[in-house]
Amino acid sequence: MSLTLPSYVKRTGDAWRSGARWLADRMPKGLYARSLLIVILPVVLLQGVIAYFFMERHWQQVTLRMSSSVVSEIASIIELYEANPQQANFELIDRIAAKRLGLDIDLLPKQPLPPAVEKPFFSILDAYLSRELSRQIARPFWIDTVGRSNLVEIRMQVENGVLRVITHRNQAYASNSHIFIVWMVIASLVLLAVAVAFLRNQIRPILRLARAAEDFGKGRDAPFSPHGAREVRQAGHAFLEMRDRIERAIDQRTAMLNGVSHDLRTILTRFKLSLAMLPEGPELDELQGDVTEMQRMLEAYLEFARGSAGEATDDTDMRELLEQLRVDAERHGHPTNVSFTGEPVVRVRPHSFKRLITNLVANAQRYGKKIAIDAANAEHFLTIHVDDDGPGIPPDKRDDAFRPFVRLDAARNQDEGGTGLGLAIARDIARAHGGDIELTESPLGGLRASVRVPV
Repeated sequence: MSLTLPSYVKRTGDAWRSGARWLADRMPKGLYARSLLIVILPVVLLQGVIAYFFMERHWQQVTLRMSSSVVSEIASIIELYEANPQQANFELIDRIAAKRLGLDIDLLPKQPLPPAVEKPFFSILDAYLSRELSRQIARPFWIDTVGRSNLVEIRMQVENGVLRVITHRNQAYASNSHIFIVWMVIASLVLLAVAVAFLRNQIRPILRLARAAEDFGKGRDAPFSPHGAREVRQAGHAFLEMRDRIERAIDQRTAMLNGVSHDLRTILTRFKLSLAMLPEGPELDELQGDVTEMQRMLEAYLEFARGSAGEATDDTDMRELLEQLRVDAERHGHPTNVSFTGEPVVRVRPHSFKRLITNLVANAQRYGKKIAIDAANAEHFLTIHVDDDGPGIPPDKRDDAFRPFVRLDAARNQDEGGTGLGLAIARDIARAHGGDIELTESPLGGLRASVRVPV
């Protein structure tokens, strides 16, 4: 028996995942920005909660109580006056209100109340005063909280006229709440400034570690020493140990290859000496050809295995290098066009990079007649296109062209087909520089080999 989720559960799950993907796409990708967000969001949420409870609860409650107190005082004045509506009694009440209550009262002749004043869009004082006047006194009234910003005027009909009461705004309204908000904002800005300073110091060692790892991957000898928090220092020490192990492995491989190359070359030299002492003949020419081919294949295999190990980066004039390759190609009967834009001097492994471009040009010479080399140094990348007018490579076989010892040509003659290592060596060198090689269709009709490496 299989259990199926209700459709609304699936829709909810899909909506949740879509919302999560939408949010993830719009979130900052850098560690520094995300760390700042981790600090800023709680501060903003805390400010929002505090502002809500203070402004909507505490501030309103304080304003309500102050307004109620003022209305109670006005109600007491009205009751005292109406209990003895004599001028002498009103003058006594006026003196007491001014001295003890901070109210300025006046008895106006009996007249209609003024028309209602337009209230501001957001006025807690108007709402609370109106409610308390209606609840405690229950008489026709008129209030003005706008005309004079620091005063509030209230008029109410009494027995012999209209009682006008003028009070200070801060007696009925908690007007100092903005001070709390200002201090809260200032404290938050100080907190964010401290957080930014500390986060910058914590992120800087991570960025240095990333740059050191990138430089090491490109073969650049960049000094690095671990700094920062304990975890960052541990990562830095782990990187240094890994770099030392890789360098030792490269040194051991280089030493081994040098030994193998020396031993095999010694044997091939003995073969050549032995063949030189034999009488000439057709069989001798074939044997000498085989030995020469063995030596060529050996050099290609060792070159592939050695890669670009042990060579340091240096400033290289790429325009001059491409011009040398053009001269060599035309010497072998292949018209070659070279163009270069941007700064010609780039920092690469000179011999390895020349071997990379030489292999691509040699591949174009083998299968095409015309060659075009277009290079550009722009946006921190060096891009080189090598085009030929040969038969090209089908799209489904272009990845196979980079596999070692794979030859896509139908001929099995080593003199024509090569060893199948040219493109593999070229890609290995490009990736050692932090870049790559891509094969596409050439505007000349053949194959385009595009090298793109950061510089």
